[in-house]
Amino acid sequence: MKRRNIITLCWISLATSLFFFFVFTDEKTVENFMLTIAISSMYSFVLGAGNGLLNDFLNKKIPWSEATTKRAIISIVSILIANIIMVYFCNYMNFVVFQKVATTEQYFSGKYNYINWFTINIALLISAFLHAKGFMEELKKTSKKEVVEQKLIAKSANAQFESLKNQLDPHFLFNSLNVLSSLIDENPKQAQKFTASMSKIYRYVLEQKDKELVTVEDELEFAKTYCELLKTRFEDSVGFDFDVKKEDYRKFVVPLSLQLLLENCIKHNFATSSKPLLIKIFSENDTLCIENNLQVREQIKESSGIGLSNIVQRYSLLTKKNVFIEKSEDYFKVKLPVISYKLNITNAIIEDDDKSYERAQKRVKEIKSFYGNLISYCIIIPFLIIINLMTSPDNIWFYLPMLGWGIGVVAHGMSVFAIGKRWEEKKIREILEKQNKR
Repeated sequence: MKRRNIITLCWISLATSLFFFFVFTDEKTVENFMLTIAISSMYSFVLGAGNGLLNDFLNKKIPWSEATTKRAIISIVSILIANIIMVYFCNYMNFVVFQKVATTEQYFSGKYNYINWFTINIALLISAFLHAKGFMEELKKTSKKEVVEQKLIAKSANAQFESLKNQLDPHFLFNSLNVLSSLIDENPKQAQKFTASMSKIYRYVLEQKDKELVTVEDELEFAKTYCELLKTRFEDSVGFDFDVKKEDYRKFVVPLSLQLLLENCIKHNFATSSKPLLIKIFSENDTLCIENNLQVREQIKESSGIGLSNIVQRYSLLTKKNVFIEKSEDYFKVKLPVISYKLNITNAIIEDDDKSYERAQKRVKEIKSFYGNLISYCIIIPFLIIINLMTSPDNIWFYLPMLGWGIGVVAHGMSVFAIGKRWEEKKIREILEKQNKR
């Protein structure tokens, strides 16, 4: 135990001993005062320290954050058993050993059952408070840890996203300069036209590369300009067909995705006047598709793979929708998911966490409600017992609210800790997870 807790128990022992000595002790002698202190200290340290050590032990073995339901069930069972044993021990020492007002046979004959029950309720109150306090402390620690982790995830994802976007500048410039270099030898006039068009396109690259999403309309306009640039070089060897639905124009895609895919089509396929390369850009369900007839050229050196992998990674950071790739003997198709609303990368990462936080907040309220019910039960029922025994000891009625409310507390605990609707939800999730793995 911590030193602070030991000091607190000492003060509690002294305060309770003074109260019982001056209020309930007839003979106010030094001997009786010392006996009162000894009895108060025994109750304080056995019940207080016992419940505290039990709570610390459970915190180490079964933390609230790792197994809330399991911990709650084990806590309820263990505190009931532990407190019954500790109360019977303390009352036995008090009445049989210290005060010697009863024999062992009288104590266990049932004469002190009411006193034992009252003391057990007080002990349960102490234990419920300690466990509730431990739960709230664990919740605060877990919440702070999760906040720090989510901030780190968001920062890491932002850094990764920026790194991916920064690949676009040198990638586009390098490939464009390669095209320009070949045009200078083949057709100097076309090279001049290509240079003018390239400056316009590169301006768009600089403007859009820092954005996380752009409208399909903007991306299509840029793609058409880029296609004109390609037509400047390849003339009739390359054909383009745009058939995108108007309702998709206001949706979003990652910037420069079409440019990278168009570039890949040219890079990995040969194109001649007799066998032109046909590239189609069209809508299909909730995707923007880029398809070309397959005319694979032999690669002198291995491709860097920046284009397609860059798009896949950027989409994975922004949405759960996947980029699909289809390949057959005749065609190669890439499906880009279109996003119906604009978001940013931090919101995309934290969106699910907000929902998780709301569920966790609701869960905490339910658990706090249960502990409030339990603590109220532990406070009020003993007072009802005292009132019953003081006013009408021959007419025992306290067991009616004790049993009725007790059943309600048990039912409340069962509904909160994974029995009932939560059990059904848990089973549904397990079934869905199994189906997804198939």
